[in-house]
Amino acid sequence: MVQTIPAREIDLRYLIDHFGLQRVRDPEFFPEWQTNLPAITDLEKQQLDKIKEGYYNLIEYPPVLENVVKLSIISPLLFIADFYLPPFHIKTEKSIQIQSEYDGITIEGRIDILLLKENFWATVIESKNFSFSNEEGLAQLLTYMLANPNNQTITYGLVTNGVDFQFVKLKCEETPKYSLSNKFILTNQGEDFYQVLQILKKLSSFVD
Repeated sequence: MVQTIPAREIDLRYLIDHFGLQRVRDPEFFPEWQTNLPAITDLEKQQLDKIKEGYYNLIEYPPVLENVVKLSIISPLLFIADFYLPPFHIKTEKSIQIQSEYDGITIEGRIDILLLKENFWATVIESKNFSFSNEEGLAQLLTYMLANPNNQTITYGLVTNGVDFQFVKLKCEETPKYSLSNKFILTNQGEDFYQVLQILKKLSSFVD
């Protein structure tokens, strides 16, 4: 009988031991998040500022659950980034399965938000409520990315709790390798949140 494990119970050590996952720290492996980022308009900045003000309102009425994070922060961010328009479409709570060749164990889960162009997995987004750290969602996100049926392609991911945003690049060849961007913090002074939109726009340009 095949053993099944929920994706939420998987940690990075499991992915390393059972799928050979390797982290790459060489910045040349994942330059997309920091070079040649597209400009954003003053209107887009104003819209992002409104999302940020919405966050400050939200935290005054705890607890802020995962669905609220999606509705109030992630959904409007994706709207501004034009991910609701062709050539993309969005699936939420998409079921996935992936089997470890090491011991035949099957991992099952549901992707929070999957941005698609035809059968190309452009970006997988794993969201958590404000009380979770991104580290707790990273292994789950990487599990979903490893389940990409087009596993010869590069898949980009974003893990966020609505405040911290971190991008992930996964390249599946003989050995799956991933790399992480810096963390971008919604509440930081400066342009952190603007950069999140710039990176999303940059990633979307690869599949026009």
